[in-house]
Amino acid sequence: MIKLLVVWLINAVALIAVAYLMPGIAVSSFGAALVAALVLGLVNAVVRPVLVLLTLPVTILTLGLFIFVLNGLLFWMVGSWLQGFEVAGFWPAVFGAIVFSIISWALSALVLR
Repeated sequence: MIKLLVVWLINAVALIAVAYLMPGIAVSSFGAALVAALVLGLVNAVVRPVLVLLTLPVTILTLGLFIFVLNGLLFWMVGSWLQGFEVAGFWPAVFGAIVFSIISWALSALVLR
């Protein structure tokens, strides 16, 4: 249970870092980052596997590059749902999702040894 909370906090910090590094992505407060990290986690756990399965032919045809598009669309979707977490468009969402994944992975590797 503690590990889940630590991962949630790491993802919230990663969202704040992405908002600082990427133009077109904004997080209004740490509370908004916590909510956005929670919703992103739920969307990635529930919706993403279904979409990956449904878009498998396109993903195979593009040699896996469509996964980046899918991640960006989900990141953009969560940004459109929540107050306090804003994503300006498709390309900021794609690059923001990539940077978010890298920062989240790096922080998890440092904290959760």
